Amino acid sequence: MRSPHPPPPERSAELRRRFAEEARCERPDLSTLCLLIGAEADGALDEAGLDSAQVELDRLTGELPYRPGSPRAWALALRELLGERYGFHGTPADYRRLESSLLHEVLRRRRGLPILLSVVWLEVARRAGAPVYGVALPGHFVIGFGEAEQQVLADPFDGGRVLTGADAELLVAGATGAPLEASMLTPAAPLDVVLRVLNNIRAWADARPERSDVALWAVDLSLLLPSHPARLRYERAQVLIRRGDFLDGADELEAYAEVVAAVDGPTAERVRDQARATRALLN
Repeated sequence: MRSPHPPPPERSAELRRRFAEEARCERPDLSTLCLLIGAEADGALDEAGLDSAQVELDRLTGELPYRPGSPRAWALALRELLGERYGFHGTPADYRRLESSLLHEVLRRRRGLPILLSVVWLEVARRAGAPVYGVALPGHFVIGFGEAEQQVLADPFDGGRVLTGADAELLVAGATGAPLEASMLTPAAPLDVVLRVLNNIRAWADARPERSDVALWAVDLSLLLPSHPARLRYERAQVLIRRGDFLDGADELEAYAEVVAAVDGPTAERVRDQARATRALLN
């Protein structure tokens, strides 16, 4: 299958406007933001496709039993529906596909990265009234049910397998070599989830220099979030320079230098030197 390509500029501008507007809502909608990311990635995803994805999440929700009860009962009900009946899960090969980070494709293929499969679990469970939230373990996103004292974790990448404490410790140790800490088990805010999705897309593109178009729109969407790392501007400059857009790349470097000058003068000066060297490429 051909990797998806972004929409025309006019469509992209409208999608970005809607993305920024949704991200600044009092309660940003996770599925809407993820689907707008998908539309920015895939020019074939039109308004009907966006609506169909939301309808599919609603349909899956309608197949859950009515309010299963305890956090563990919710986790088991989601596993039975999404993991066992519909076969949502991940494989190592999914890390090599851009589609694995696009919600509409994950709903279609029933395959994806841990965080996008978690979004499916989260959105279906949330619609059904479950006490559910994302848990951003280092290197492996999972979902949680219930309050801290009775928290139940599940791994959508593994078909919704309910995790023991030892399982969670192994996931963290495998990703970082460090022990599991209580702070790692706190609920992830929707915009933090969205930023992590975009981080994954940028990492995918960074490994594929021929897809600098993906790297650029992913960093552009990241910059539309109300809170984002300042260094994203430096990353955007590097992408522009790699694409041969030396003038805009130099402008972006200078903007980043202004941001960091107040806290790190030497770094700001080095970035200004890079901007000057980039402008010299125009001669």
